[in-house]
Amino acid sequence: MDIERRNHVTVTGNPLGRTVVLAHGFGCDQNMWRLTVPALVDDYRVVLFDYVGSGRSDPAAFSPERYASLSGYAQDAVEVCEALDLRDAVFVGHSVSAMIGVLAAGMAPERIGALVMVAPSPRYIDDDGYRGGFSADDIDELLASLEANYLGWSAAMAPVIMGNADRPELGEELRNSFCATAPDMAHVFARTTFLSDSRDDLKGVTVPTLVLECTQDVIAPREVGSFVHRAVPGSQLVTLEATGHCPHLSAPEATNEAITGFLARLK
Repeated sequence: MDIERRNHVTVTGNPLGRTVVLAHGFGCDQNMWRLTVPALVDDYRVVLFDYVGSGRSDPAAFSPERYASLSGYAQDAVEVCEALDLRDAVFVGHSVSAMIGVLAAGMAPERIGALVMVAPSPRYIDDDGYRGGFSADDIDELLASLEANYLGWSAAMAPVIMGNADRPELGEELRNSFCATAPDMAHVFARTTFLSDSRDDLKGVTVPTLVLECTQDVIAPREVGSFVHRAVPGSQLVTLEATGHCPHLSAPEATNEAITGFLARLK
């Protein structure tokens, strides 16, 4: 199988630099990183890709069984790394991709040597002693709404997820991204995302890790960022001067500064 075509892999930047893999979140694609790429290309080799079912990936490769768990998406990431023969790459994952990166690093430790988690959440549903930001009923309602009318759900939820109500063009971009995803594939990715629980996987992370949280984020409250930071041994936590769940779009300068600073400190 041609993995690079399957996942619409794009490689740019400095071929002599350390490789940075940028991985998008639910309902998005690699274009969501367009404001980050310019901050990296002079010094780093940059790899972007779309998960199967997203962006310009090959829809024929989609399997509801494979992508019913985060490990299926992590396998996508590992296979992209293998196809490019990456070694010691830095995996930058937004939202659910932060946890996908954790799983991928465990599957192929020789391929991934550091993690950047942008607005991560290992579990979206509240639990005893843990605040994920949503009740089980909240998530059930969210998924039911999404599956009943995906386009309507996208129009209603994109501005909420993006935040920054004073910049409606950001919410509109996220809505367009959601709407570009085939509903049946989005349904699978949504269930996999919002019903996942990756908390136990965090303690197994052994690579340098940067956790980026926003000051206000309805999808990943600050309690979640603190939880991830405490759970990942030796991780660094940075609170961005940013609101919403997509700081690489709403506050690219602060996000890029945090990422490039972390990269510069890596050995």
